Parts: sequence; structure tokens; C-alpha cells
Amino acid sequence: MSTKVRVRYAPSPTGHLHIGNARTAIFNYLFARHHGGEFIIRIEDTDVKRNVAGGEESQLKYLKWLGVDWDESIDRPGEYGPYRQTERLDIYRAHTQQLLDRQIAYPCYCTEEELEREREEQSARGETPKYSGKCRRLSAEEKEKLAAEGRAASIRFTVPADRTYTFQDIVKGEISFKSDDFGDFVIVKKDGIPTYNYAVAVDDHLMAISHVLRGEDHITNTPRQLMVYEAFDWTPPEFGHMTLIVNDQRKKLSKRDESIVQFIQQYDELGYLPEALFNFITLLGWSPEGEEEIFGREQLIEIFNANRLSKSPAVFDTAKLSWLNQHYLKQAEPERVLGLCLPHLKAAGRLPEAPNEQETEWASALVTLFRDHLRFGAEIVALSDLFFQEKLVFDDEASAVLAEETVPTVLQAFRQQIEEAGEAGFTIDNMKALIKAVQTATGVKGKGLFMPIRVALTGQMHGPDLNGTIWLLGRDKVLKRLAERL
Repeated sequence: MSTKVRVRYAPSPTGHLHIGNARTAIFNYLFARHHGGEFIIRIEDTDVKRNVAGGEESQLKYLKWLGVDWDESIDRPGEYGPYRQTERLDIYRAHTQQLLDRQIAYPCYCTEEELEREREEQSARGETPKYSGKCRRLSAEEKEKLAAEGRAASIRFTVPADRTYTFQDIVKGEISFKSDDFGDFVIVKKDGIPTYNYAVAVDDHLMAISHVLRGEDHITNTPRQLMVYEAFDWTPPEFGHMTLIVNDQRKKLSKRDESIVQFIQQYDELGYLPEALFNFITLLGWSPEGEEEIFGREQLIEIFNANRLSKSPAVFDTAKLSWLNQHYLKQAEPERVLGLCLPHLKAAGRLPEAPNEQETEWASALVTLFRDHLRFGAEIVALSDLFFQEKLVFDDEASAVLAEETVPTVLQAFRQQIEEAGEAGFTIDNMKALIKAVQTATGVKGKGLFMPIRVALTGQMHGPDLNGTIWLLGRDKVLKRLAERL
């Protein structure tokens, strides 16, 4: 094991970057940067059938989008490469041959049907299914005969008998496994591709990985990897297994759970800010000292302590994510927030693909109007509905406002002000003066003045700044809606 902190995130290119994998990457990244160490990304692509086109590129693209950088990977080679497992097959073969020569591993000629039958017989006897080890005892002649029959062989690792494997987990404390609970496991499949536990152990050692931080679903993999380390007389890294992420029902986060957006690409497309998501993900199973919850990346690097990784499942709180992103949106430059919203306004047909200067000004004013209400970019479409409704619907409360005695007088006076102002006078800056003129002309003020105008124009009792709302509706639509109420 390296004396320098070296950690890795090792995704399989079988899909896009998931929130759980992003957390693993972020925790490893923060751990490395906090300790002045190195962060490596290794692509574990040996499950060729499950690899998807673009999966590798998507993983790296959205890690970069989140603000994660790395020291070594396929795009930044170092002295420990190659960084794709399919490019390391010769390395695995050489190590496998060592184990075969030392009789720590052996070829297994069992068919899938034979293995399944063995498991069923063990289950019927009330035993925990595991490989019996029968091919371990084959003579040279028996091996030759089976090979002559055309049987392909996998390579199995010989599990030591009556041993206890113990490691000190950074998160969970001391964990022990008995070797007798494991059957001899496959380290190389019949097609010559190494299995996960074997390739990972070899790679982590040869890449000088000092700490392995990963999800707790990998805990049961650890003893097999420790056996491989022991077989080669290598010092294992330190392990830390992070707790599961669960939904608000305390159930393990499933990719089929549609109540939660789970892929980083989706958050980008919905108009979330990467720094908000980085902040949120870091708090999924890790807590800083104190009550503060809003941190920049550099702050998190400075304060990140693996000893504060939670021992309890991390609850994915969608309300908290919305609150965090809303906070970051309020702090962001207006042009940046506009950029998050524009694609959604275009997709909804509320702006052309190439808006002109006037249309861009309108969109900018719209985003500014709803800035304090906006939780993510896509939400601008629903928030802007009132500007595109052809016919307003008034509930009982709104109808009661419009039925008040002074309303016709107020609306008629406001209509007159709008008409007399003309196009040149219909501006956000001038709107306050136009409404003030209505007050002067009618003697109506306060709620009796503002509420009828808002309800008549929007159908709503409450909403954002009235002056901006009126301007965004546009002069023609304002006059039309006023006429419908008179």
C-alpha cells in the first residue's frame, strides 16, 4: 500500500452517472484533495455485454460538470496505466499464471448446469450454497480428458480453510468474515476475462491505492479481495464502506423509483447548478461539524473528514435539494440563471430558437421576476403560464375581489392610463406611476387598488412584483384582459 493517499473511482461504462456513483466519486475526490493525495479514475469495462455506447464519456463529462477533477485516468495517463481494464488483460494473465503455478488457483471445468444442480442439492439439505471445490482435486489426466471433451475452463481461487478475515472499516469499525463461508470463487471466466473481485484487487495494488471508499453493498466483496492480497503477499488498502442512500420511505434508492431524479445528466438538463448538486451530494451520508449546510467546493475539501461519514442510511431529501439549488440560484449571476431557463422556454414554444433582442429582454425580465421563486431552470415554464393563458379562470376568492364596488372604477381608470401612455409609456419603470395615477383619479388605494388589477390581469390573488408582471403580459394583452372585466 502507498504511504501517499491515492484513491480511485472505478465506474463501469454500463450507463450514465447515477447519484450514488457520483457520491462515491465526490467522497473519494474530497478525501484525496483534503490529504494532498491523488484521485484516479479507472474504467472497469470487462462486462462487455453490459457496456453502453457513450457510457464512459458520459461518466467523465458529468463528473467534470459537477466540478470534480482527477490526477490520472484514460484522458490523463500516468505511470500506473492503462486505466481501462480491457487494456490490462495481459497483466491479469501474468498474475493468474503465478497463482496457478503455486496451486493457489486451478481450472474448473464444471458447466453451468452442474453448478446449478449442486446449488439446488445444497439448498435442499439446508446448506448455504457454495462451490464444493470438486475440480480442485482433479488429476492431470482428468483435466486433460475434460479439456479434450471441449469443455472451457474458468479459473478458481482456492479459499483457505478455517480462517478469519478481519479489517477495520473507516465507517463501520471492525468487520470479520470466516473463510469457510465462501466456496472457491472464480477469478477468471471461461472467456478469459477476470472477474470483478480479482481484477479490482490486482488493479488497486498495482495502482498503489491506499484507501478504498465505496458503497456498503461491496462489504461482502472485501474478504475475497483480502484473500487475493494475501495470496500475493500484498498489503491491502484501508477500506471504508458508505451507507446506502434511501428515499423518504427509508427504502434503498432504486433506479426504478421515479419519485426521485437519479442521474446527473437529468439535473443538468433540468437546469440545476452543479455547485448546488455537489454541495447536496456531499451531505448524503457525511456531516460537517456545526449546523451550516452550504459549502463551496474548496471549503468542503478543507473540512472533509472521513471519520464523519454516517453509519446510518442517507435520506435523499428532495425538498432540501430544491432549497439548496434555490439558494445558489439567488447568488448566481443573472445571465447564468437566464441561460438555465432559456432552453426550457424554447422547448415549450414560448421563445423562438433564435430570439431577437426584444425577446431576449422579455425572457430576462421574466427570469428576474421569478428569481426568488425559481428552484431550477425548467420550473420557469410553469411559473410563466399566466403570461400565455388565453382565458383566465377565477376561483371563488378571486371572483369575490372582482365583485367589490370600486373595482369597475379602478379597472376603467387603469385602462385609460394604459391607453394614454401608448407603447412608449408602457415600461416597467413607468408602471408604478401609472398605478399611482389611478389612485389619484379614483381615491382608491392599498389593497383595494392593487388587488383588482392583479386579479383581473392574472386570475391570481398573489404573485410576483405587479409592475413586472404587467409589463411581461404586454400592452395588448393587458388591454384585452381589462376589457373582458369591464
